[in-house]
Amino acid sequence: MPQAAARGRARLPDLGRRTLVMGILNATPDSFSDGGRFADLDRAMAQAQRMIAEGADIVDIGGESTRPGHEAVPAEEEQRRVLPVIAELAKTSPLPISIDTYKASTAAKALAAGATIVNDVWGLTRDPDIARVAAAHGAPVIVMHNRETADAAIDTIADQLAFFRRSIDIALAAGVAEDDVAIDPGIGFGKTFEQNLETLARLAELSVLGRPILLGTSRKRMIGAILDLPTEERLFGTLATNVAGILAGAAIIRVHDVRPHVEAARVTDAIVRSRPASRPQGTRP
Repeated sequence: MPQAAARGRARLPDLGRRTLVMGILNATPDSFSDGGRFADLDRAMAQAQRMIAEGADIVDIGGESTRPGHEAVPAEEEQRRVLPVIAELAKTSPLPISIDTYKASTAAKALAAGATIVNDVWGLTRDPDIARVAAAHGAPVIVMHNRETADAAIDTIADQLAFFRRSIDIALAAGVAEDDVAIDPGIGFGKTFEQNLETLARLAELSVLGRPILLGTSRKRMIGAILDLPTEERLFGTLATNVAGILAGAAIIRVHDVRPHVEAARVTDAIVRSRPASRPQGTRP
């Protein structure tokens, strides 16, 4: 394995052997689920420590809300929100820290502060220099499928496969290691309600790319629409989507509620491993 890939794999322990749980930490005043709750350093650190104690494998820190209708945040403000949390957490926790950003300048400063993974909701297409930044740090990248607007007429899986192939090409051309690219189908981003459900139902088709799949459904509008429940009451629906996702091949789940998902993932993993000749998640077919 190339040296950069070895460094990246070390930052994603047990990837492919069990489902990893990524805890969401929004250092923002306006995220759709917990806007403002963790916008100062003390509360952000307390939440990070809580997620770690509950069994999180990765902490994903973001400083710009990506909820529907959000306003873009200047890089300087995004960095003001996330860099103190990353620096403090890196001093106290051995867990990998993911920076949730599509801006190269924020990624560079976050990686210098102690983050080890880049999670880009625009799949390296909004600011292609972010791939070079990740490569320079030997950091794995998570590329999420996104669209400016939803189009009900398209085949969403075909669209995702084309998008991911472009993102993977950008990553590899910039020097990101072959084994350091994960994909995220982007539930709730640039898709109709029906396309979100179809993505979950057809998730296994993305395995043709041979990349670890991250699934992020936590508390999202799709679940609220099915159950007619507000954001804070969508845990059980989220659990259902993530169990289905793990059974379909998801290697990482990104969640607000860590402990319930750690327990659900462990049980689901045990079921998956009991299958004859089952193939570990995140491996190439």
